[in-house]
This record gives sequence, C-alpha cells and structure tokens, in this order.
Amino acid sequence: QVQLVESGGGLVQAGGSLRLSCVASGRTFSSYAMGWFRQAPGKEREFVARISLSGGRTTYADSVKGRFTISRDNAKNTVYLQMNSLKPEDTAVYFCAAARAGTPEYGYWGQGTQVTVSS
Repeated sequence: QVQLVESGGGLVQAGGSLRLSCVASGRTFSSYAMGWFRQAPGKEREFVARISLSGGRTTYADSVKGRFTISRDNAKNTVYLQMNSLKPEDTAVYFCAAARAGTPEYGYWGQGTQVTVSS
C-alpha cells in the first residue's frame, strides 16, 4: 500500500517550465514503477510518462517527448516530472501513479495538481 501526493503545479506562460513532484509514503517505494498521467478539461485521462523501479528505463507519450523528463529518487520516495517548453495544450490536472513490480496496472493514484499554460 502506498499514498501519493503531487505538488508543483501552477500557472505558466507558453514556453515556460514547471517541475512536478510526487512524494510516496511507505518503505517499498523502490518496488513500484511510477507514472505520470494528465486529464485536460473535457478529455479522458492520458498517459504522459513512466519510469522503471530503478529509474533505468523511461517511456514518454509522443506529445511530450523531448520536452518532459521523468526521474525518481528512491532514497526520497519521490518521482519528478520536469516540464519544459510548455504549450497551452499541456494544460491539465497531472496525476502520479504507482504500479507494483510485476503488475501492469497502476493501483495507486495521487490527488492531482493543476498545470495551466497560457498562450
């Protein structure tokens, strides 16, 4: 069992940057793959990025590839999403999620943090 809390969202102009953080509770953070998802107004939640247990492998949605970077610090029980060159279409609530090793589903979700990008 793990609890996730996101932070770092806010209002930024197009072309700007934000860094999101997600802090996980528990002693088994390193046993989870971590992902970032987002949900824009009127749209379904979509995948943004994921990172393996040790941080050795990362995957990104095509829409953010080259602009966003996911990373993790297992000693701090924290996963990050560095967002650069932000676009208005990046506006959404961003969620972090955890998937236990060996399972494909994300069983734990944070409450979300709002990111708004103005044109």
